[in-house]
Amino acid sequence: MRQLPEADRDAIRIAQDPQFTRWLEQITATGGCAHPVHLSGSTTTLDVTTGEILRRYDTRDQPGERLLVRCRNRRATVCAPCSRLHAGDTFHLVRAGLIGGKNVPATVRNRPRLFVTLTAPSFGPVHRAGEDRCRPRRDGGTCEHGRPLGCGAVHTPDARAVGQPLCPDCYDYTGHVLWHAHAGKLWDRFVIGVRRNLASSAGLAQSRFPDHARLSFARVAEYQKRAAVHVHAVVRLDGPLGPSAEPPDWGTAERLADAVRTSACRVLVRTSHSPAVGDLALRWGTQVETRPLRADGDGPGDDAVAAYVAKYVTKGASETGAGTDYPLTTWNGIGTARVTGHVRALMRTCWLLGGLPEYEHLRLRAWAHTLGYRGHILTKSRAYSTTYAALRADRAEHQGHVQSDTPGTATDAHWRYVGSGHTPGAALISAGIAEDLATSGEITREERVAWRREPGAASA
Repeated sequence: MRQLPEADRDAIRIAQDPQFTRWLEQITATGGCAHPVHLSGSTTTLDVTTGEILRRYDTRDQPGERLLVRCRNRRATVCAPCSRLHAGDTFHLVRAGLIGGKNVPATVRNRPRLFVTLTAPSFGPVHRAGEDRCRPRRDGGTCEHGRPLGCGAVHTPDARAVGQPLCPDCYDYTGHVLWHAHAGKLWDRFVIGVRRNLASSAGLAQSRFPDHARLSFARVAEYQKRAAVHVHAVVRLDGPLGPSAEPPDWGTAERLADAVRTSACRVLVRTSHSPAVGDLALRWGTQVETRPLRADGDGPGDDAVAAYVAKYVTKGASETGAGTDYPLTTWNGIGTARVTGHVRALMRTCWLLGGLPEYEHLRLRAWAHTLGYRGHILTKSRAYSTTYAALRADRAEHQGHVQSDTPGTATDAHWRYVGSGHTPGAALISAGIAEDLATSGEITREERVAWRREPGAASA
């Protein structure tokens, strides 16, 4: 008789446990998290006057004497259920800064707002997808390494050649890696430049800009096919007090767009001097987009922009083909990574540059798996909108997972980490729960959309 697979045998064992129902409740509460964190401990709420125990939760009463909580990993390749939740939070975070809500006034929708795209510069010609030929050249010719300077093929978007250098030996891998390592500083100086340009155009001293206006933003980093990061950002201009204040009369979307373009062209960051590399001057690419977001709907929709940003925060490096989701700890690990030759060359450049003392502060070996890029995938200014922590707290309170503080009570909590992940059978059951919850959520969203489209729904 053929034996059942290990995962099926383990699932049967779990289902026969007397505490299976409670275990199932825990898995459902995590949304079917693929790599839950296991905690052991207790929480006791006391009446401070009488010392009476009002509430007590102890994992000794739970299956396996532990509590399972979400891993909260944003990457869909690591944990799809948590990444969906993170994408939803990102959507609401960005949307609140566009149209209000979550303690942000609805008047922000009428402020000067832009959807900005900043790209990396060219580090060498790469193969391109499209309906036209990749890189046609009438004169033909080859580079100093004997490779063609052009490509007459027509590549589909999913072709393996797209994003790969025409000549790897000509490609500036050092510049690519160091640009990634300084992308965060480039963004910071870009924002400072936008403020300075706005002040200058309004006839203000730069130091007086905060007295008249405030610049808020939310930005997301995206890897292109050539494995270079570019940035999408929602940029908003408010009054000096932030979302609650109207911007000055001179604060228009046109003036904001001019300041963005000017700053993107002028920003410059120089690398530390290196005897092996020299001094590099790092800039943004020449492709800069500034699309105004209008309250009258003439332009990209607010919800569409929020959804666009939310889509990219859940993409891991391995999903985009621009690295891996886990750090590389050895040189040999780069050789066995499942990546293209172009990405492998970038990883090896990170490793080699990371061994130079002048680049030690960049921690390039620790970030070789992301090709030297050290920034968060999504960042925002403080006054743009709400926070992830606030969104999680609101959700937990709405779902009844936390108790509101009661006057005259004290809480004593003791928790410790005892593990993570699933056994093969638990992973099988958890995946089924995650799929059911995702399907249920999709049906609910479709029903809401259908209800809103019905006559009279808006006034109901």
